[in-house]
Amino acid sequence: MYLDFTPSRRTFLAGLAALGAAASGPVFAAAPRPVVVMTNFQDELVSRFEAAFEKAHPEYRLQVNWRMPHDAAPYLRQPAQGGIDVYWAASPRTFASLAREGTWRKLAVDRAGLPERVGNTPLLDADGYYTATEMAGFGFVIAPAVLAARKLAPPKDWSDLADPQLAGQVALPIPARVGFAPPIVEIVLQAYGWERGWALWSQIAANAVLVDRGATFVTDEVSSGRCAVGVSIDFFVTSAIANGAALEFLYPIHTGVNQANAAITSSSPNPAGAKAFVDFLLSQSGQKILTHPDIRRLPVRPSAYDGVPAGYFNPFASAAAGHLPFDGEAARPRLGLSSAVFEQMLVLPHEEIKALWQRLRSAEASGKSIAAARKLLETPPVTELQANDDTLRQQFANRLEGNLRGQVLDVERHWQTVCAQQRKQARQILDEVGA
Repeated sequence: MYLDFTPSRRTFLAGLAALGAAASGPVFAAAPRPVVVMTNFQDELVSRFEAAFEKAHPEYRLQVNWRMPHDAAPYLRQPAQGGIDVYWAASPRTFASLAREGTWRKLAVDRAGLPERVGNTPLLDADGYYTATEMAGFGFVIAPAVLAARKLAPPKDWSDLADPQLAGQVALPIPARVGFAPPIVEIVLQAYGWERGWALWSQIAANAVLVDRGATFVTDEVSSGRCAVGVSIDFFVTSAIANGAALEFLYPIHTGVNQANAAITSSSPNPAGAKAFVDFLLSQSGQKILTHPDIRRLPVRPSAYDGVPAGYFNPFASAAAGHLPFDGEAARPRLGLSSAVFEQMLVLPHEEIKALWQRLRSAEASGKSIAAARKLLETPPVTELQANDDTLRQQFANRLEGNLRGQVLDVERHWQTVCAQQRKQARQILDEVGA
């Protein structure tokens, strides 16, 4: 069976050396057995784990198959999971959906010293089919020099992004289209409640420069000075910093984490090697690789934070302080729906939203009473009770990361109509007061 391997240069050279040694004399030891790992992580991270794992386990050689999550699931649905031993990636939805299809075997890895959750976020599948190997946190990327030049304070929480002084200054990924972004909607909704949360999102959207899938990066918008702050997930920012960008990443008071997981396929050709690799990912030495200055990921082993530099975010300490209340498992069934609401309410009419908020803020600054107009701009087209309906949520289960773009459901057309009517009424109120 053909596998689409993309080995690192180090592995390639090691293979050539092994061939040379075999040609020059008798072979006294068995050749290392391959462990086939599918991942979407960058080569600079994978190559560090590859070298350290093979040093610790010379009986194995890592073979890497790079796939993005939307490509990984179809590949793993092949007979015998396409020859893959381990899937290792930052896509909780993919792991959960494939677990329901029987893709994984039960894990029997060593979990000594590994907690089962951080805050409200589980670090182990309840049924034991996959485990978190690291975390990434959501928050804000800033360029300190840009903020200082504009005399703006660094944001501490999501409500700070609604400051009118940040109009046109917030780089915001579109939740329904950018892979990491859907949880940001739910982080705010869980932190502030449904009504207040959507009100806050409307204000933030009014300040935003929207970042689409396949367009520029949030970090580029900030490092270039086009925006003063961006909403992102930490590993994109730490990667840019490692490459010389003059940026910082700030974790807000209300934040959440997204787990990267590992699972062993049910048809693994090398289950012993697969288990050895997952055990290594979770070991103290494996977890410490994540804290390297060029990587700066968040380990799932609390002891791996010992000796990290000052200011290194520790989600276990944050959870102990009550700053990590987000429940990603509870949010997951609603991610597609809340992202779709965001699209209809704030993305498609974005230019109109910005113009109306500019008028409203100007009117409020002059002392005019326009609370009714504000309420219309802040109210979503669906109630929380409706959004929690399983039948409705299921219609949006596959509407993330740009999937099925162009398809508009009847309920979305209804939301469009409701939002358009609310904007029209808000505009009429502003017209009446001369705003």
